[in-house]
Amino acid sequence: MCRTALAVAAGDENLLFLLAVSLRFQQRMLEASSVHAELTRIFPMSSLHWGNYGASLLHVGLQDDAIQAFSKSSQLDPANPAPRFHWGMLLIEQRDYLAARNMLLDAFELDRESPIIRIHAARACCLAQDFDGAGLLLKPWRSWLPLKNDKLQLELAQVLTLRNDVPEAAELLEDILSRLPSHTEAILLLATIYERFNRLADAEAMVLRVVRMATASTIEQRNEASHFLATLALRRNDTDAARELLDECGPQGTDDYAHYFQLAAVCDKQGDVQATLNALHEGHRLEAIERRFHMPASFTAETPALESEAPRVSIEQYKTWPRLNAPGAHESPIFVVGFPRSGTTLLEQMLDAHPGLQSMDENPFFDSLADTLRRHDRRILEDLSVLRQYDCDELRKRYLALVAERIPRIDGTQLVDKNPLNMQWLPLIYRLFPQAKFILSLRHPCDVILSCYMQNFRSASLASACSTLERLAHAYVEAMAKWLVEVSILQPTVMLLRYEDLVSDMAEQANRLATFLELEDATPMLGFAQHARGKTYIGTPSYSQVIEPINRRGLGRWQRYRSEFDPLLPILEPMLRHWEYWPVERG
Repeated sequence: MCRTALAVAAGDENLLFLLAVSLRFQQRMLEASSVHAELTRIFPMSSLHWGNYGASLLHVGLQDDAIQAFSKSSQLDPANPAPRFHWGMLLIEQRDYLAARNMLLDAFELDRESPIIRIHAARACCLAQDFDGAGLLLKPWRSWLPLKNDKLQLELAQVLTLRNDVPEAAELLEDILSRLPSHTEAILLLATIYERFNRLADAEAMVLRVVRMATASTIEQRNEASHFLATLALRRNDTDAARELLDECGPQGTDDYAHYFQLAAVCDKQGDVQATLNALHEGHRLEAIERRFHMPASFTAETPALESEAPRVSIEQYKTWPRLNAPGAHESPIFVVGFPRSGTTLLEQMLDAHPGLQSMDENPFFDSLADTLRRHDRRILEDLSVLRQYDCDELRKRYLALVAERIPRIDGTQLVDKNPLNMQWLPLIYRLFPQAKFILSLRHPCDVILSCYMQNFRSASLASACSTLERLAHAYVEAMAKWLVEVSILQPTVMLLRYEDLVSDMAEQANRLATFLELEDATPMLGFAQHARGKTYIGTPSYSQVIEPINRRGLGRWQRYRSEFDPLLPILEPMLRHWEYWPVERG
């Protein structure tokens, strides 16, 4: 009908537009692109036509031309969010995540009410490691329900998962599957979430549905299902089945570094040292390539082994700190710190099992508070003495507000803030909570480094630190050296708890904790495994270990990889000596 009418009214704007729309709905994208190009020729000052032309160019794979069209559209109508949105989506596809974040935030500023812009801007923030920014964008997501289509609801669930808001993502996926029980993408994502919830039977039943739906699922989805079945086999300690599945399906693409971390975990349990190392080296090589798109500055030769923007304090600065009113020890949080994979999650679950304490999953609250200070004046973090009573009071209020957004506080309990690398934020924490008690979880540095090297961390800075064993050793020494210097200056109340002592005699260490924290009865801490099984979600890599009874399997595991660690011992020697793990004997 459009073509017939255009034979009479050639160049009619509305007819050409409807023709392009009809072609796009028929998936005749090349023809649609030609019509949109004609519209930009006849109406060169129309932002709408340039934006539509850019979107059509994307469908035919002409990304550079699409960028030029979106740029032209934005210039013609700076208040139009659509070209910036499509441009930002293209930048995500090109894996230029920082630029995508900025472009989509520009689109958000032009239309703050659009759920689709908020969801994809939040995705870009997560990919650029700006999880706080993503949280702010997604804050009103429940008010958007029901979303206009299931594709957008799935995308929201995916972004919530990226942000580690996993229980909320599960709600959305369960809703989709209540209406569309064969939605393969939703099934696979919800199955991975159920595994994280330790609902293994439910997870397996879901993923087997995908395996059986051979004609309704893609090769990629069936490959993902096989990887997931390997995860479940490993959870059952059926390492032969897990390795067979992984060998059969292979990586999901040339950049699938997660496959190699999963394969390494299986080979390690089988005692196949060389295969474990081969898989880890390849996994880290591929991960470094991918992570450079997330945080390019974290993967340069000049970047510190463990990158951090946490403030430092000198003894001269500390002497100038004014003495301010602050909460007492019982009104302050208890901070559980230590290098990652040192046993902090086990310790947290023990504390959370006590009725007088309440913990939460790891949250970068002090990174957020530091961002607030930077926006005000970057120089504040260079010298915390400038913070006065009002400033500290307001920062504590902000901290408690952030906590309240993550967990509903239980009356009469003392908060436990477990985040291993909060040890880097000691000056700021101590400035706000000088009476707070700290528990430093310590484990043999070589076991810590091996465990970190085998992890696929979400944080780009941790992934960068773990890119090689040598870099990881330097990161460990740098983090511990900073902690020891600042502890000597600030003199906080610290209890040292060794992982080796904890697994050897948990009852004794529970009593030590109870005495340190002034708790009357340590007995509830001993039921940590049952308590952890009752939790819906544990958001750390140790989620599958802390629901099991205590065991000694992780002690001295590094000795199997002694040839890799011998070159690291001179780097680690200062900390091995300080923490009395020296001399290092052969296992």
